[in-house]
Amino acid sequence: MHATALPGDDELIPALAAGDGRAFAAVLDAWSPSMLRVARGYVRSDALAEEVVQEAWQAVLTGLKRFEGRSSLKTWVFTILANRARTRAVREARTVPLSALGDDDGAPLNLERFASGGGWLQKPSSWDVDSPESLMLAHEGSSVVETELAKIPPMQAAVVILRDVQGLSSVDVCNLLEVSESNQRVLLHRGRARLRTALAHHLAGDPA
Repeated sequence: MHATALPGDDELIPALAAGDGRAFAAVLDAWSPSMLRVARGYVRSDALAEEVVQEAWQAVLTGLKRFEGRSSLKTWVFTILANRARTRAVREARTVPLSALGDDDGAPLNLERFASGGGWLQKPSSWDVDSPESLMLAHEGSSVVETELAKIPPMQAAVVILRDVQGLSSVDVCNLLEVSESNQRVLLHRGRARLRTALAHHLAGDPA
């Protein structure tokens, strides 16, 4: 479930700019699944999300030599993806209000309960070994999480992916998804809560 380890930007960017096929394949494998999840938060089908990801990678390859390093390579790539996804959503005449991508039951949340990091735990690396959440870093838990990510509202999944899998900061995620800090916290909390519940059911042998 965690992102595949890649070389640092100081090594990766020159390799990609030089047309290193192995470096590009590694980045493609590491980031494309998350990019697909994020794109799915904007467009109406998996097929359209796949097209958005392809367009984003084409734009990355075209613009790589102009990349100035003002952000990390990962943030730059996901920014391109988000921009492409928003453009495609407008083109498909499908704009989705943030409220529709939140919690299905519409239950209000008290934002003061949540820490600035999102109100569950800051990063997967801090999870306790014996907790249900720790399974997200294990093969067994990964399959459960992948299944549940496909069920939760797309923007919740996008925020969880960007924060917990790709390790982006809350500031970067807010900028990428064009959401406020408070909305980002709510989406992150609700997404994590659903995954945690699914993992707890899995540990208890409860198919629900």
